[in-house]
Order: sequence, then structure tokens, then C-alpha cells
Amino acid sequence: MAALAVVRDLREHWAPASAEELERFETDVLSGFVLARASAGLADGTIRGDVGHLDQIRTWFGRPLWDMEPADADMYFGKVLRHSPSGTRLGRSQALSTYFMFLELRHKVEIHRMTGRVVECPIDEMNQPRGAKDAQLRIPPSEPEIGTLFTGWGGELATCRKFAPTARNYTASKLMSQVGLRVSEACGLDLDDIKWDLGRFGKLHVRHGKGARGSGPRERMVPLINGADRTLRWFIEDVWGQFDDDHTRPGAPLFPSERKNTDGSARRVGDDALRNGLDNAVQAHLASWTDRLTPHVLRHFCASQLYGNGLDLLAIQEVLGHSWIATTMRYIHVQQTRVEDAWVAGMERAAKRLEGLAR
Repeated sequence: MAALAVVRDLREHWAPASAEELERFETDVLSGFVLARASAGLADGTIRGDVGHLDQIRTWFGRPLWDMEPADADMYFGKVLRHSPSGTRLGRSQALSTYFMFLELRHKVEIHRMTGRVVECPIDEMNQPRGAKDAQLRIPPSEPEIGTLFTGWGGELATCRKFAPTARNYTASKLMSQVGLRVSEACGLDLDDIKWDLGRFGKLHVRHGKGARGSGPRERMVPLINGADRTLRWFIEDVWGQFDDDHTRPGAPLFPSERKNTDGSARRVGDDALRNGLDNAVQAHLASWTDRLTPHVLRHFCASQLYGNGLDLLAIQEVLGHSWIATTMRYIHVQQTRVEDAWVAGMERAAKRLEGLAR
């Protein structure tokens, strides 16, 4: 009854605001949220992470977040983020719940006066994402296992029913394993993004790299090392033309879809097609990794292989496009031998001490 009384009391003071006023108010509220979290002693990185989550939800929703209802949260977490890592889903729902707590404590009356809405968190006991955060340490397949996969997949190209899309999926996955492309980055590449005249092997201009904490696309140049130049030359010379697109057309995708735009040009392949292609190849040629070998695991394999071949951490960070060296270290952690080396050195020191006592 107390809650109903509050609602009745609020409704008496509703004075609709203009779009410009609401936009300014929304910006001020978010600034206040950041300041409040800072005053609570949260680290800057944690606050940036929460704001990044809120920005992602706001972009999808298209309206101020205080307009969200449980049905909207059901749609977002149940469909849009259905197959996202559990850590992403949990982090995003927690940021949304915390933001609504701030709205209810600080701005409930103002929001009602301007919009007529009574603020209520769209995350409840029914739609709260469950589970634990995903482990960040991924152990990729060994180099012989990846070799088995691509050898079998390559042999399949001679007999497959649809050569061009199969070869496209093969090439995109091979690049993920050679230079650590993300699947979204591969989908976003244009034919013109291959810069054959740069560096010793040529370079890829990755224009849609993942930004740090929701900061937007982060560009980088990826050298075509590790055999990536040969992979791309084969694809361009023997496969790309079979998609029946104009290579001189601005924005022609490096990895085209079989589907066409209304003007007859090739569409850009979607990440689902590349993921499904990899899944099918793994089931056929590396069955022990079925449901475990994803595009991101190929990225971890690339980092581990480069590290094992002597590339230093800073170079691997540049290839992968990480903002922080600590992230790169997680990718190559399984290959590091610091503990083993220290153990061997300790055993050698102990052996020398015993040798001296024996004399």
C-alpha cells in the first residue's frame, strides 16, 4: 500500500519535458552516477567497465534506460546476449541493477516529473542471469592438432559441394590461427584492407578492432606473418572471384556472403557463417575438440604459437590489438616456463651444494 501511495503522489506532479531537456538530464544523471561510484571508492577501471556495459545496453535499447521494463530485459538477456559469455551477461546485468538503484535513490521523483514513469529495475528474480564468470584462462589445442584440423579441412576443399563458401570459412579460420584476428574483425575486412606493399610481408588494416571498455573501434595494422600472406594470396587469386563481385568496388568485402545486395553486389559474411564453418570442420577433422574450439580459442592458439616461436610480448600485444600487456600475458600464460626454469635452476644449485659437501 505504501508503494501505491507513492505512485499516486508522484502522478500529481507530472510535467512532461522536451526531448532536449531529457537528453541533457540523461547526460547529467550518468555523470552523477560516475561521481557517486568514485566517491564510494571504486577503481576507475571498474567504473569504466560499468559505464561501458550501460552504453552497450543503451545503444541496443535506443531510449533512456529508465524506460526499460522487465520485458525489455527479457528480450536483451534472453535473445541478444543469449549466447554471450556468462561473464559478460553477469557483468552487464549487475551494472544495470546498480544503475537503477542509483536512479531510485537519487532521481526517482525527477524522472517521474519529467516523464511520468516510476523507476523500477527491469532485472528481477525471474530474469536475473545465473551462473559464474567464465574462466579467462583458455588452453588452446597443440600445434599438431591445429595442423590436423587444417590439413583435413584443406583436403575437403577438393570434394565439397560448395567450394567458395567452404574455402572462405577455411581462410578466415586460418587467419585467426595465424595472426589472431577476432571473428568480428574478419567479417569487417574489405578487399582494400590488404596492403601488400607495407612491410616485409604485407599488412592487414583492421579498422573494426575491439576498443577498450566500450571506447569504440580501435584500428591497427596486422603484419601478414606466420604464413598469413600465402593464405590470403591463395584466397584472393583462386577463390574470391567465385563470389561474383567487382573487386574495384569501394567497400567490397574480403569475405563475401553468398547473398547479394539489391544492386547485385556481394554482402559481407556474418560471424555465424564463420563460426558454423569452423564448428563443422572441427567435428569432421578434430572431433576431440568439438564444441570447444571457437574463433577465440584460435586467437589464443595464435598467441601461444607466436610466443613459442620467440616473439616478444610487446610484439604479440601489437598483433592481437590488446590495450594492456596484462591481457596478452593471459593469452600466453600456458606457454611460459618461468616456474619450471626456476625449479631446474634450484635443483642445479642444490646439486652443487651437495657436491661440495661430498668432497
